[in-house]
Amino acid sequence: MRLILLLTALLVLLDAHAGKIDQQAALTALQRDDSLLIDVRSAEEFAEGALPGAMRIGHEDIAAQIHTISPDKNRPLVLYCRSGRRSALAQQSLENLGYRQVINAGAYDDLLPLLESKE
Repeated sequence: MRLILLLTALLVLLDAHAGKIDQQAALTALQRDDSLLIDVRSAEEFAEGALPGAMRIGHEDIAAQIHTISPDKNRPLVLYCRSGRRSALAQQSLENLGYRQVINAGAYDDLLPLLESKE
C-alpha cells in the first residue's frame, strides 16, 4: 500500500512539473546555439505569426516527428503555443520519450515582447 501511495505522489509531482511555464528558463535556453524553438500551434496560427527561428510541429504530431528533427535527447527544446496548454501537452509527450531539457515557454503573445527586448 505504501508503495502505491509513493508512486502516486511521484506521478503527481512529475505531472506538476511537466505543465509549468518557465519563460526565464526558455530565454536562457534560447541563448544556446544548440537549442531548438518549436511552435506547437496549428499551421493557421503559425502562418499568422511566429517567433523568429521557430519551427512548427503540431502538439499532436510532435512525439512522432521529434526524433527526425532532434535525435539528441539532451538538446534544449523550447516549446510555445497560444496559451501554454498545448505546449504543456507536447512537453509531457517529449519527456515521456526521454527528452531531458524540454521547456514550456508558454504563450506566443507573452514571449514575443520578451524576445524583441533581447535583440
